[in-house]
Amino acid sequence: MVVTVRTEELFDLGRSLAGGYLKQFARPWEALGGIAGFLRSLIPALGEEYREVKEGVFVHKTASVSPTAFLGAPCIIGAGTEIRHGAFIRGSAIVGENCVVGNSAELKNCILFDGAQVPHFNYVGDSILGYKAHMGAGAVTSNLKSDRTPVSVRAGGEKIETGLVKFGAMIGDQAEIGCNCVLNPGTVVGRRTRVYPLSSLRGAYPADAIVKDGNTVVPIR
Repeated sequence: MVVTVRTEELFDLGRSLAGGYLKQFARPWEALGGIAGFLRSLIPALGEEYREVKEGVFVHKTASVSPTAFLGAPCIIGAGTEIRHGAFIRGSAIVGENCVVGNSAELKNCILFDGAQVPHFNYVGDSILGYKAHMGAGAVTSNLKSDRTPVSVRAGGEKIETGLVKFGAMIGDQAEIGCNCVLNPGTVVGRRTRVYPLSSLRGAYPADAIVKDGNTVVPIR
């Protein structure tokens, strides 16, 4: 099984407002430092279908936002998206169309492609979730190493230095992350890959695979 960490092999860039921005980066984590600035550059072109609910926070008129949710600036919420009770968006977040951000889910400096779901007790920080990627209840990204040193990505025997102190996970299109998984700093999950519940992931995983415990990886048959 081939492991890839290239942006266009992980994500369908036509499924996000950030597609054009991400296209300029060979590896998607290279985009993390510029999310807030890019988000602000999008605001003038959003159009009348978006309303500014408070300074720097723009919500599509067809999106549903619970009155108990917190939306921090800068932030864009796409069409048809549901922000549920108790959701906490700290800022620098681009949430695409028809997404779900659920109870006690926390987002910070991240991009959610269209159809991505973080519906129950999830933390997504310094991360990108692809088209229709789904995180089961309690699954979280860990975006900071305990020793606060820069994060590296291990992919196919190669150690890639990112230079980033904060970097959670890159989750490819239609990947399924099981309940109560931990995606350690620098995790990359390939498209359509399924991860068993309670797994602890580290490094890069191929597309179209089943990850059973973080170490056992088999192809989907």
